[in-house]
This record gives sequence, structure tokens and C-alpha cells, in this order.
Amino acid sequence: MKPVYTNATSALEGLLKDNLTLAVGGFGLCGIPENLIKALRDSGVKGLTVASNNAGTDEFGLGLLLQTRQIKKMISSYVGENELFERQYLSGELELELTPQGTLAEKLRAGGAGIPAFYTRTGFGTLLGKNKPVQNFNGKDYILEESITTDLALIRAWKADKAGNLIFRYTANNFNMACAKAGRTTIVEVEELVEIGELDPMHIHLAGNYVDRIVIADALEKPIEQLTVAGQLNMKGFTPIREWQARRISQEFRDGMYANLGIGMPTLVANYIPENITITLHAENGLLGVGPFPQAGQEDPDLINAGKQTITWSPGAAFFDSAESFAMVRGGHIDLSVLGAMQVSQFGDLANWMIPGSMVKGPGGAMDLVSGVKKIIVMMDHCARDGSSKLMSECTLPLTGKNVVNMVVTDLGVFEVDASAGLTLIELAPGSSLERVREKTACPFRVAEQIN
Repeated sequence: MKPVYTNATSALEGLLKDNLTLAVGGFGLCGIPENLIKALRDSGVKGLTVASNNAGTDEFGLGLLLQTRQIKKMISSYVGENELFERQYLSGELELELTPQGTLAEKLRAGGAGIPAFYTRTGFGTLLGKNKPVQNFNGKDYILEESITTDLALIRAWKADKAGNLIFRYTANNFNMACAKAGRTTIVEVEELVEIGELDPMHIHLAGNYVDRIVIADALEKPIEQLTVAGQLNMKGFTPIREWQARRISQEFRDGMYANLGIGMPTLVANYIPENITITLHAENGLLGVGPFPQAGQEDPDLINAGKQTITWSPGAAFFDSAESFAMVRGGHIDLSVLGAMQVSQFGDLANWMIPGSMVKGPGGAMDLVSGVKKIIVMMDHCARDGSSKLMSECTLPLTGKNVVNMVVTDLGVFEVDASAGLTLIELAPGSSLERVREKTACPFRVAEQIN
């Protein structure tokens, strides 16, 4: 039987000291060990290095430890909507080791499995892959990534028995399983504790030998980052031309496809999937079989889709952890992904995660997606806010991937991309013209016969 505590402060007793390394579960605000994080804040321990997908929000989750300056370094994939996180990094107050989302999940999983390092395609040719050892396998280059183990892991689960066997709830599994494995000591915050033998062994997600201490969560706020309900497209700046872009991209779907939609504009595409085909949507935080329309009343925080919207799932759906989610991506088991972009080059290079010195959101799962998904479509505005073209001869911002984009759909037109031949304009957007596209595009492109 594992030691069981009735409050988070006592569960941490004897384990805390300055300069600890921690792995903390959660994805956005979904599945975070809320009470353990608050107790960590109240302890005053400082100089922490924290490996976690992100840092919550300014006012919740790991954001509480950023407020008190207890975190020295974050190892994360996504800064997200946490302005405090971004501000502390840009000002030099906080060290940040940005890591692609799937790579981070695998570094934690592999660390817990006794694998010190592994090769991956993700990040090759980008700033995050710079100076890392490269090895060629079957004609493709891969970079070496070192795995992660930590002094302490803080995770949350739905149910536990007194032997420490765990069941996670829906997408609240996310990074919790990988973090549990990476910690030399693991504390789990649980919503329900049962006697040994009450959990069906066929339904156990994580075996008890990964767990050292159990604390019963006395209160959970489970805040929702963003809520979208049926019939509401609350996308900032939603316009008829963006609706056209989403509808046009939906024409690229084929019956039976597995697809992933990025944060922001790409989420609109789910609303226009043709009714005569079946598409299975993949969510990076551990769900395959996302329903294309969110439903009113489905406000369960454990169903938040990477902070994008409250989601439902379709018959035949499956839930799993983030390491498994990105194994699907890197292994080539996802057919199509729609991503946003800051810049795309004429040969399909993509930049969508950082403007040095002024804005950093992190790569999230995009670097993994462009390294493993069969077809990448970019949905973006043709020009930046200053009027400059986002289609360029070469990207000037740090790359997400090189020669990875297959199609670009902007508010001016549709371009096919060939890694050797470059861009071909195949369709004009409503109200656009070839002259306007030429004027607003900062790289050469060919024009399909049907336009000329």
C-alpha cells in the first residue's frame, strides 16, 4: 500500500529543497495537479527547473509559481496564452528550453523507461535542432535528443487504488503518464481513492510501481480556458473570406482520413467537413475521434482540446496519453494537418512559432506534425499586419520545418507547393485577382492554366 495523504502540503513533506527538478503533468489547464502546485508555491522553495508542456495561465497552474519567481527554468513546448511566461522569458528573468511537444512527451517517457537518448526527425533543420548530433537512417536525417528524468513528478489522476494503480479521465491523461514515469519520486493527486481490488486490472492506465505517494484532492477548480458551444464561431476576426478558406480546405479531405487541426484559424475547418464523408480528427492531448462540432452543455474540463474548445467525441473514439498521441504523428499514421503560419517560403519552408525578441509561443506540436503527417496545408492571411507578404522567397523567422508544406490557402488564393519547383497558384479567392496576388506575393510563382 502507498502512503495516502489528506492534503498536498503533507504529501510534499520531506521532499522539497531549492533547485529541484520537477516533471508536472497537464495540458493547458486540463489534468494539472492543482493542489500540489499551490502547496509548492506556499512552501517557498525556489530555483526550480520544471518540465511541463506549458505553464498554465497567468493566474492558475504553474503560472502561480511564475508569479512568485520560484521557477528558474522551464522545459516546455508551448508558452501559449501565458503572457507572464512570455514576458519573463523575453526579459531574461526565466530560462526556457523550448522543446517540440511530441519530443518532450517522448523525452519524459523514455527517461522513465531507462532510455538515455533517441533519434527523431522532429526539429531537424530548425533552430531547436541546432548543434545536436545528426544521424542518417534510410536516407533521412535525424537529430539526437536526450531523455528527461527529474527529482520529483507531480501528476493528477481520476481514480487510484491504495496500491497506486491509476486511471486517468478522458484527455486529462495527456502528459501525466509520461511525467509519472520520469520522476524519481512521484506524487499523484487523485479525485477518488478506492480499496485494492476495486479497479478492474484491464482498465488500469498506469501501474502502481510508478507511484510513491497519493494525496486526495480536497477541492478542484478545473477552470476552462476557452468555451465554444454549438452554433457559435467565436473566432476573433472571423470573416466571410475566412469561411471561404475553411470551406476550400475542407475539399482536400477524403473519406476515411485521420486529420489534425492546429490552433486558431485551422479549427474553423471542422465546421465545413462534407457530410458525405467520414473524417476522424486527432487531438494532440490524447484523443482520436473528435466530433467536428462542439455541443452546448459539454463543459467538462477533462475534454478541453488543447485549450481550443470544449469538445465531444464520435463513436469509436479512443483516449490515450500525449506520448502515444505523437507516436501516431511521427509514425505517419495521420493523413493531413492544417496549420497556421507566420511565413511560408516558395519551396514549402514553414515558420509559425517565434518572432525573435518580441514574440514567442513555442513550437507546440507543429514541428512533430510537419515531420510525420502525410500532407500539410497552411491556412493564413496572405499579408502580415504591416502589409508585407507572408509568402516569401526565404523565411526570415525561425523555421518550424523545411520543405514541409504541400498547400497554402490564403485570403487571396490557393497555392500548391512543390519542394523543388516552388509555388503554383491554382485558384483565386472570391474578390481576388491575379494582379493583386502578384502585387502582394514576395516570391515567384507559376499560374495554373485554369486561371490564365
